[in-house]
Amino acid sequence: MELRLPMIWFYGIGPGTYLATFPVYAVAEEADRHQFLVSADVPVDLTETTAGSAIEREYRRMHAYQRVHQPVFRARVMRAYDQRCAMCSLRHVSLLDAAHILRDRHPQGIAAVSNGMALCKIHHAAYDQNILGIRPDLVVQVRNDILEEFDGPMLRHGLQEMAGVRLTTPRARSEKPDHHAVEERYEEFLAASR
Repeated sequence: MELRLPMIWFYGIGPGTYLATFPVYAVAEEADRHQFLVSADVPVDLTETTAGSAIEREYRRMHAYQRVHQPVFRARVMRAYDQRCAMCSLRHVSLLDAAHILRDRHPQGIAAVSNGMALCKIHHAAYDQNILGIRPDLVVQVRNDILEEFDGPMLRHGLQEMAGVRLTTPRARSEKPDHHAVEERYEEFLAASR
């Protein structure tokens, strides 16, 4: 702890499956509980500067809500969806997100695989912006104004051609999209499409 060396934190998310977070730093010891307090922030050592020396300027303005559960949610969703976009089957994990069906801020927007889908970044953004929706029968619906629009190949292949595509879902019944969540989110899509 005194050396302030970075460590890797392996957080168990399932049998034999861990989420690695790096770097983390031990910032305090709770000896009575036999554990350490760990921080993901870079430690600042103010003892390295003298009163008259110049300090490199750094600015940071931060006021954010951090979704602490998101890395675990992502890992579980990616595993359930076999690291593929549920709409287009893209397999580049760095281009995939764990999208919530009912938004994270929704009272029932829980961080469970049944309230999530693996979506590529374009489909996740389009879903969040109600450019496309998912019907209760798990078929993709694209807003009419988007279907009638003319633009480049991303619009045509990435969005318009997704109309009518059935989602690929996990094999395990407990991990499939929750029907009520999909239904409620689809109503939001329809309201935004009017």
